[in-house]
Amino acid sequence: MSNLEREAAPSLCGGRGFVVAEPVRELLSPRHVKLGESSEVRRLLPNLGRRMVGAWCFVDHYGPDDIADEPGMQVPPHPHMGLQTVSWLHEGEVLHRDSTGSLQTIRPRELGLMTSGRAISHSEESPRSHARFLHGAQLWVALPDGHRHTDPRFEHHADLPVVTAPGIKATLILGDLDGATSPGTAYTPITGADLALTRGADVRLPLEPDFEYAVLSMSGEAHVDGVPLLPGSMLYLGCGRSELPLRAESDAGLMLLGGEPFEEELIMFWNWIGRSQEEIVQARRDWMEGARFGEVKGYDGDPLPAPELPPVPLKPRGRVR
Repeated sequence: MSNLEREAAPSLCGGRGFVVAEPVRELLSPRHVKLGESSEVRRLLPNLGRRMVGAWCFVDHYGPDDIADEPGMQVPPHPHMGLQTVSWLHEGEVLHRDSTGSLQTIRPRELGLMTSGRAISHSEESPRSHARFLHGAQLWVALPDGHRHTDPRFEHHADLPVVTAPGIKATLILGDLDGATSPGTAYTPITGADLALTRGADVRLPLEPDFEYAVLSMSGEAHVDGVPLLPGSMLYLGCGRSELPLRAESDAGLMLLGGEPFEEELIMFWNWIGRSQEEIVQARRDWMEGARFGEVKGYDGDPLPAPELPPVPLKPRGRVR
């Protein structure tokens, strides 16, 4: 799912001002956000205390939701620019359509990666005939200035690298981990991995000391560097780590997110990432006038209107608390 809040507020992100250059244990509590009439997500980024982790700038965790007798996910066409969306499922299916003509059903532990570049629009919905439960995460990666005007594209990767050790199975979503590389296109030094731990696992995961990291709990009960982490919460870990201790009290699912700290300053408003007020104003005008972002064909419904811009100027800044 994307940002469907009708009262959107700008998020001022980027810069190294608030990157923690040493290992820390900063627990981030989710903000509960309603999407539509019945769906609710737990938003971990942007957070009041932490805006970005590397280039990761948006993280929603949803489910497990019982949608056996419900339509499930129904996200009408909406625009993006300046970012990549990462769709990641543990249960259920999501049908992706976009203005480049892509039509793809994404299933558990398959990577749906959409690079918006200069402009794209897409919709996300549960197929008419779908599994009982829907459980997953929607994440965004900010594109650096040199690539944010690239051509839009969609990638689907069903076969991803897997790193295993006793008690852990790590599926590499994006970037690099322990010598493995994801086939997904990355534009910054980054890591995204799905970690499946078996009950009683006590392992150490190799990390890059120059990266900052966070761990999102998807299911089960695990201790991350000694901190108990329950589903729907995220632990920010800072930089300076060469390994990460993990211990599972039950079978558990985690997501490891990391990357080189993002130096650029940016503005995130609704589903757009820009560098200036003028870019955001133009993006809103283009979307509302039906220009630039293309058309999502085949979706049964109207596109989402953009929220009103705030009355105060939008200014790019560094990381803020």
